[in-house]
Order: sequence, then structure tokens, then C-alpha cells
Amino acid sequence: LLEQIYVPRDEKFGHLKTSDFLGYSIKAITQGILPAVRTYVDTTPGEFDSFQDIINLYEGGIKLPNVPALEELRKQFPLQLIKDLLPVGGDSLLKLPVPHIIQADQQAWRTDEEFSREVLAGVNPVMITRLTEFPPKSSLDPSKFGDHTSTVTAAHIEKNLEGLTVQQALESNRLYILDHHDRFMPFLIDVNNLPGNFIYATRTLFFLRGDGRLTPLAIELSEPVIQGGLTTAKSKVYTPVPSGSVEGWVWEFAKAYVAVNDSGWHQLVSHWLNTHAVMEPFVISTNRQLSVTHPVHKLLSPHYRDTMTINALARQTLINAGGIFEMTVFPGKFALGMSSVVYKDWKFTEQGLPDDLIKRGMAVEDPSSPYKVRLLVSDYPYAADGLAIWHAIEQYVSEYLAIYYPNDGVVQGDVELQAWWKEVREVGHGDLKVAPWWPRMQAVGELAKACTTIIWIGSALHAAVNFGQYPYAGFLPNRPTVSRRRMPEPGTEQYAELERDPERAFI
Repeated sequence: LLEQIYVPRDEKFGHLKTSDFLGYSIKAITQGILPAVRTYVDTTPGEFDSFQDIINLYEGGIKLPNVPALEELRKQFPLQLIKDLLPVGGDSLLKLPVPHIIQADQQAWRTDEEFSREVLAGVNPVMITRLTEFPPKSSLDPSKFGDHTSTVTAAHIEKNLEGLTVQQALESNRLYILDHHDRFMPFLIDVNNLPGNFIYATRTLFFLRGDGRLTPLAIELSEPVIQGGLTTAKSKVYTPVPSGSVEGWVWEFAKAYVAVNDSGWHQLVSHWLNTHAVMEPFVISTNRQLSVTHPVHKLLSPHYRDTMTINALARQTLINAGGIFEMTVFPGKFALGMSSVVYKDWKFTEQGLPDDLIKRGMAVEDPSSPYKVRLLVSDYPYAADGLAIWHAIEQYVSEYLAIYYPNDGVVQGDVELQAWWKEVREVGHGDLKVAPWWPRMQAVGELAKACTTIIWIGSALHAAVNFGQYPYAGFLPNRPTVSRRRMPEPGTEQYAELERDPERAFI
């Protein structure tokens, strides 16, 4: 596969990166072929019957058929990970590493506490926002979609607000939302017409408890309905129910529908679009317009490492037509169209962590705080750790650039630098070239902020949305990427199945 793509020679993977890539590819491939392998040993081919069925993939593995292709795989890729996955001798077992989410406690992922924690510290910790009005409003065009104001009421949530009214909770910054409603609603009619799909647009409300922990209050599931020429919504609200009953499983289902939304957005936008894709114009322009001895080239190039090759491979196998995204992430063949629409609202100046946190209402400006912003949720690991990293990058970049750019005039007179920024705006991000938010690159401060943001995207932001994928999403019930049925309703066969065998109904 690496030989089938072109990138400049100095952008190619090194030996260690090649080994890592092959290893992770095999891990991903084995996840994809496991359901097919199960057809050799399972009474319900292509389906898991229980959570334990899935856990068995990590604990005991699956006995593989005796086929020459597996022996060839071992010979061609003599990596330790391959040897672990496909051991030689005795029974041939296909086995995956145990994801962190089920290592210590195989049931922890099902708790409301873990559901809330992952919004702040999971694989997609960049979406939660502070709620500023109730009920939540929609920004969808009413001339096309009608009124999509949330159907969550005070009666749904006030019993869990520790004695506060909704208005008091709003005013004390204790209501938060994971809002995927407007993001997905315009696409759901097409998406739900795909075979084997039924996706809701979700809103999830959280409360910041007195002990500083987040807890879910309500989940709203909405499906599109064509009414009077408008794409309106049919919505239903679910509130937490203790596990152990059918109603408790309905709440589990509601959380799973939220995870489907969040998984799709994470892969297509938080990860692919907002780190990989938007960085590529900077990589290309840096190499085209800045000489290798230019101080900004030297500053930025380490943070571009392997980006071009990874993106080229993504176009070949992940985001291509019929590729892994279309096969495994719920927007299916509409995935890239959706991410293209999202890109229209991308703003470079909002990608830095402090600006992002303030925009989402998760922090406020505070000159007395160490990083000039104060978090409203103190137990927010992504933000708390991220601000320390952002500050370190910002400080280093400012001190470094001060050596070469003692005043704004040097920035303005740097021909290579101005050509670089012009190409970034007008060619690399050409669809957004007339956007008024682009820095003019006429001051040292503008250059420092831009370089800090670029380094942040290519390092810490990417790490946050990338390296948790297997630990959290390796166990699919925790981060499902597609849902196939509506929520079971009393009186239906699906509800009867839920009563008989809730785990199978969930899967």
C-alpha cells in the first residue's frame, strides 16, 4: 500500500513509522475481519450474541481456519504485533489487545459516570459546550427545517439539579450540552435511507454537581419528518434510570445513540478534518515558499512529520469511495460531503485552545489565572492539561521568533514569509480566502499566534483525538459507529426482544 501512493521522498515514512503503520493496519484489519471469521465457529454468522462474545475476542481469541494466506502474512510482516495477533504453532488464534476501557472493569463503560467522563477526557473531548439558554435552540434555517427547539423541559431535569431551578443552574454555569442535533439533522433522511441504518440526531444535557463531577440529565433523540415541505423533527426525551430493568436498558440505548453521533463526528471532523486535512495546506506552503534555512520552516517542520504520507494513505483507504469510513462510520457514502459542509464554517483563529474553550463557554477570560483563562469545569483533563501544553508552546514560539523578528517591520518585509501566508490563505485554504478572520501577518504577535496554533493542531490537539481511539473505541459497544434500528417501543417485537435478551438487542 505504501508503494501505491506518491509523496515527496523526504515525506516518506521512516523505518520505525513504517513498522508502526503496518502493525496498526493489521490491528484494524483484524477488527474488520473478525465478524467474517466468526462464520466458521458461530451459530449466528455475522452477529455477536452478547457482550461476552465481544470480550472473548480479546481474552481467548478465535480459532482461525487453516488457510495458507495466514502463514504468508506471518512471513511477510515479522513484527511483534503480528506475531502476537497470529502466533505460530498449536491452535491458530486471532487475538486483539484488551482495550483500556474494559481492562480493569468490564462493566465500567456502561455507567453514567464513565459516559460523562469521556465527554471531558475520552477520545472526543472537544465538543461539550456550556448551555446558555433553555430549552436549547436550533440554528437550522427555519424556512427549510421549521422549529427545531429542543423538547427537553424543566420537568425532565429539575429533579436532578440538587435543588436548583433551571434558571439558577444556567446562571451558575452548571448546565452543559453535547449537541449533535443541528450537525446531523440535515443529512439524516439520506443517511437513514442507506441499508441497515437508523440514526437519530441527539442532544445530551449534563449537570455539574456540587462535587465537581458531570452527570447526564437527559438525552433527546430526534428523527427527521417531512411536514408541509419542511424537514421537521419528531423527538423523544429520555432521562437516567438505574440499570437492571428494561427501562434501564432503554437508557443504555439512548446513550449508545449519542455515542454513534459522537463517533461519526469524531472520526470525520474532530480527527480527519480539524487536524489532518486542515494541516496539509500549511505543510505544502511551508515547503514551497520557505527555504529550509528559514526560521519559520525550522520551527514548524518537525510538527509536520508524516502528515503528508498519512493523508495520502487516508485518501487511498479511509475516506475514499467505498473505503473504511464509508463502510464503518454511519454517514456512509455521505461522509465526505458532510465534512465538506462543515469545513465551510472552519476558522483558523478558533483552533487555538484558549479561543476554542471560550467559544464553547467552557472557560472565561481571567487575567489573574496562570494561562489567562479560567475553566468553569475544573475536572476537565483535556482542557486543564491542554492549557499547560498550549502555554509552553506559546512561550517557546514567542521567545524563538523574538530572535529573528525584533519588530513588526521585519515581519512585513520578509518576502518568503509573506509569500507563505498568501499561499496558505489563497491557495491552500482557497475556499475560505475572503474570510475576514484571517490574520494579516503584519505583526510579530500575529505570526507567533499563527505558529502556536499550527503546532498545537499538529501535536497536542491531534494527540487528544487520535491516541484514545483503541483504548476507548476498541471495545465497540462503548463507541459504536452505526445504529441499525429505532429505539424499541413498548408493544413492538424489538421491545419484546429487549425484554428477552437485552444484550443481543443492544448489539
